Amino acid sequence: MQETLQEAIKNDPPVTPEEIWAILRASVLENERRQAEAAEESKRRRAEDAEESKRRRAEDEKRMAEWQAEHEKRMAEAAEESKRRRAEDAKWKADFKKQMKKISKQVGKVSDSIGGVLEMLVAARLWEKFSAYPYGFKQAHKRVMVYQVGTTWQLTEIDLLLVDTEWVMAVEVKRNVKKSDVEHHVKRLKLIRDNPPGDAKGKKLLGAVAGGSVAPEARDLAFECGFFVLELKGEAVELVPPPAGFSPAELACGQG
Repeated sequence: MQETLQEAIKNDPPVTPEEIWAILRASVLENERRQAEAAEESKRRRAEDAEESKRRRAEDEKRMAEWQAEHEKRMAEAAEESKRRRAEDAKWKADFKKQMKKISKQVGKVSDSIGGVLEMLVAARLWEKFSAYPYGFKQAHKRVMVYQVGTTWQLTEIDLLLVDTEWVMAVEVKRNVKKSDVEHHVKRLKLIRDNPPGDAKGKKLLGAVAGGSVAPEARDLAFECGFFVLELKGEAVELVPPPAGFSPAELACGQG
């Protein structure tokens, strides 16, 4: 027959205080053990977290240091490249300036040479160009200086001065004759008229422009001013036929 609870309790021997104390002590010790294990686990995890955090900081610092080093390297390379380019630019500009100076000097020599050749071509047997006119030019003077009367103050220069016993002709020689060259020659003739050089005193002054090429507007103005026009044709300088009704301007030198 099944034993009832009351009977079981009645049949069990009574628990002594020592046993109760032992049970309580064992429970306390178990609790302390579990708390110690939990504390140790927490400590271990904190240590692992701290180590992981330390490792990550180290990696971040390493990456930052590497990035900083790479950045500084690129900045240094960029600065060096910029310095190199500035040096190259400065050298190029200096070389360019030197070359331009050299070219300008050479062009100047060529220009002077061309001017000299043109003057020679213009001066060569020039009297033959004016066979239809009553001029007997037998002399051609180059680079004739014109000074203010009674002084050593130079007023202008005549590229070519053609001379005979009655007339003189002041010829302005240019590689390319422009309208402004004709206008300037008008002013030059007035200076020559008022301050004639020795070979022009007391003679009639004529004007002419000559060049490798003569602009149409320069040619038209020259004819309007009564100037002769000479232009390079092939290997010789020829007199450009003046328009109908052309009349050479004659200025009496030294008479104002």
